[in-house]
Amino acid sequence: MRLKDKVALVTGGGRGIGAAVARRFAEEGALIAVGDVNLQGAKEVAEEITKSGGQAIFTRVDVRKKDEVGSMIDRVVQEFGRLDILINNAGVTKDNLSARMSEEEWDFVMDVNLKGTFLCSQAAYRPMRKQRDGKIINTASVVVRGNMGQVNYTSSKAGIIGLTRTLALEYARSNINVNCIAPGFIDTPMSVTMTEKTKELALERIPLNRMGTPEEVANLHLFLASDEANYITGQVIFIDGGGSIGI
Repeated sequence: MRLKDKVALVTGGGRGIGAAVARRFAEEGALIAVGDVNLQGAKEVAEEITKSGGQAIFTRVDVRKKDEVGSMIDRVVQEFGRLDILINNAGVTKDNLSARMSEEEWDFVMDVNLKGTFLCSQAAYRPMRKQRDGKIINTASVVVRGNMGQVNYTSSKAGIIGLTRTLALEYARSNINVNCIAPGFIDTPMSVTMTEKTKELALERIPLNRMGTPEEVANLHLFLASDEANYITGQVIFIDGGGSIGI
């Protein structure tokens, strides 16, 4: 097993990509902590892992709040004794054209996506530094190339790339790898809200001509979290069926 006895915390783990990552890591022997603002979703994923023979705990967390993030990290360390892997997957959208976007819409997305990633990484650094070992994997998006109606989302995800590269430099001295995954058009609950016309237009821009699956993204997380990726840090990997290449 590639993650045997490793302790992994997945934020936004109650559904979609986060849930797929939690399940995949558990299959590879990891002890899982599922954090989500949706407590019921986190509970269901943790219980599913436990019923399948794995070990998992769950907790409600609002990643915008430093005290809740700190409590989540403390609980993981208390339950499992350490923290080896942090998956910063929690994210939201609140779309609008920039001319119409409210300050509240801007702040909400920036706070969850960018500030939340920073706070979780900052809190995870403490136990990882003591261990002198750890993996942090952040979540950007193919839309960092720009996308109409998502100025808040694209800005937050572009910021996560800058955050990833800076943390990789700062945390390297403690033997902590920090990388970033940028998913494209993935079949998740977030994509369900898209109209059929929007989906058709999106597929036209993807060379592989299909949506990706949460499980495919989880496999990339698995590689970056494993010892096979020990010499990789500060990188951004697009998983988008080729949608980010060409003209």
